[in-house]
Amino acid sequence: MHPPDDPSTTGGGGPPSQAIIRAIADREGVEVTDIEPPAYQPLYSVVNPEALDRLFRPSGERAAGTVIRLEYEGYEVTVRGDGRVEVRDSSGADDAVRRSIEE
Repeated sequence: MHPPDDPSTTGGGGPPSQAIIRAIADREGVEVTDIEPPAYQPLYSVVNPEALDRLFRPSGERAAGTVIRLEYEGYEVTVRGDGRVEVRDSSGADDAVRRSIEE
């Protein structure tokens, strides 16, 4: 888990659906494998993970201006076309966790 004054994480990789799960795990201070029912709702309950991953697939055609926002497990999740996934508390707290989508 990252300290509250450290808003970002590095590393990661993989598709945005996996980056979202990793960022939520970081925020919750749990292992990635813990982000599953019954403690957590499945990601597909709020977004189609395969469609999200296809939209941001590393094809060289990814539009840097593309932004998808959704709410998941009490967090506002933003996926950006430049490869960043940002997770913020839905209450508006400023301590975001960011993940990069690496090819």
